[in-house]
Amino acid sequence: MYSEGKALEAARNTLPVINASGLFWFILLLAGSVPIFWIGIVSLGAAWGTPEYSHGPLIPVISLFLFLRELRYYPPPNPVVHDRWSGLVVVTLALVVAVLGNLARIPDIVTYAMIIWTSGVMLTVFGWKRGKLHQLPVFHLVFMLPLPQFLYWKLTILLQGISSVIGVWFVQQAGVAVFLEGNIIDLGVYKLQVAEACSGLRYLFPILSFSYLFAILYRGPLWHKLFLLLLAAPLTVLMNSIRIGVIGVLVDRHGIAQAEGFLHFFEGWVIFLACVAILFLVAVALQRLTRDPKPFADTIDLDVEGFGPIFVRILGIRPSWALAAAAFLTLAVSTAWLLKFSPTDSPIDRDPFALFPRQIEEWSGTTSRLDPQVEITLGASDYLNASYIQTETGDFVNIFVAFYEKQTDGDGIHSPEVCLPVGGWEIFSLDPFDISLDKTPYGHFTVNRAVIQKELSQQLVYYWFEQRGKRMVNDFQAKMSVIVDGFTLGRTDGALVRFVTPILPGETEADADARMQKFMEASLDLLPRFVPK
Repeated sequence: MYSEGKALEAARNTLPVINASGLFWFILLLAGSVPIFWIGIVSLGAAWGTPEYSHGPLIPVISLFLFLRELRYYPPPNPVVHDRWSGLVVVTLALVVAVLGNLARIPDIVTYAMIIWTSGVMLTVFGWKRGKLHQLPVFHLVFMLPLPQFLYWKLTILLQGISSVIGVWFVQQAGVAVFLEGNIIDLGVYKLQVAEACSGLRYLFPILSFSYLFAILYRGPLWHKLFLLLLAAPLTVLMNSIRIGVIGVLVDRHGIAQAEGFLHFFEGWVIFLACVAILFLVAVALQRLTRDPKPFADTIDLDVEGFGPIFVRILGIRPSWALAAAAFLTLAVSTAWLLKFSPTDSPIDRDPFALFPRQIEEWSGTTSRLDPQVEITLGASDYLNASYIQTETGDFVNIFVAFYEKQTDGDGIHSPEVCLPVGGWEIFSLDPFDISLDKTPYGHFTVNRAVIQKELSQQLVYYWFEQRGKRMVNDFQAKMSVIVDGFTLGRTDGALVRFVTPILPGETEADADARMQKFMEASLDLLPRFVPK
């Protein structure tokens, strides 16, 4: 490996020689990849328009910076390379994953395939021995991808809970009387909800990306780099909790109006820049612990000198049989997808929930709409939220069904296990539970049975995921079935089905079970019209 000075001198003195043949195959390789990765590219564009992933467009630029930085510290590639075919294997694997993702209509799979494909291209151009040294910039591209929805929501609720607890602690330290119920901070006159936007995810993702970059550019021991990388998550949660605490104190002192203004100012760049500043200070502090501490300016390698001549080396990319094969293979897969295998979305044959009967045997029901913001978060194609009362006994059961025509492109089911704690309900118990409803099309099947509690009130909840004729109780299993059925059936529709009834004072859980199952026997005959098998 060259020293830094020699590498810089070599970079400055190396003039690019345009290799038309190699450049042709490389451009063909890039252009040929667009159709097979298109739904992933569109999905990324949509995700980058949200606050959580608005940092996404910067990630490829930063990865390019890391790549050029590595090239500066290595000599130019050998003119003769014999180990390129491993890259072709990785490119083939990526294209297979992309085809599966396209067939299942799940953009997340396609976007991950894009990164695998990029890694394969790197190995094809440089060969295995040299290309494996440039995988860190490729791995950094992971930070531009959105999390799968079921992981996103679980992480959101987890961070909401942690931020709420720590934020309330900060409010209490300021001498303010405060009570926490779920993610609702009760200040007496005012109540603050630690909503999805307050979970800290919009700071966590860019800070994780920045800490990864920081760890690579940091000049110091490996354990320092690991510490800076691992510091990102707890630092983000702590700063977000401080933000929530400050807002709580402002609400108590000056009312909700002034706090809202502060909230909009404080929720974005202030938090991000504060986290970045703290990472810099920690890096400086770690440097002071070394035997030979460096000046502050030398703690982080931000030198971009020589990047220009290195960047234009792409004009001299050398042709090879492996590069040509990768270009032909990528173009062939994309062309085949466009001409023959690209599926067309056909509408699901079902009745809208607006037609769901309001009278079911002796049960009379009324429907209600969710809050508009909740509807947006739910993201369902159609939903039913109806409460039924048995006219003779007064028994009460709520049925909620959220239907998704396709559980792709960011749409997907949100498990009640994630959502219930947000409303202040504590999950007292949650277990799989077998029920037999022989008078319905469903017969014997398993549901999730939960007993939830809020102060002195208790409710019994049944829920499951209705997935194209299959009933599932595990949200991860449901997500995997979407991939399989999208590939084999060309369908990714599905629904969350939930029944709720109160556990009244003086009655047992068994009484509530009996009431729930009685209504389910009367109502589930109707469900296949609205949630097709």
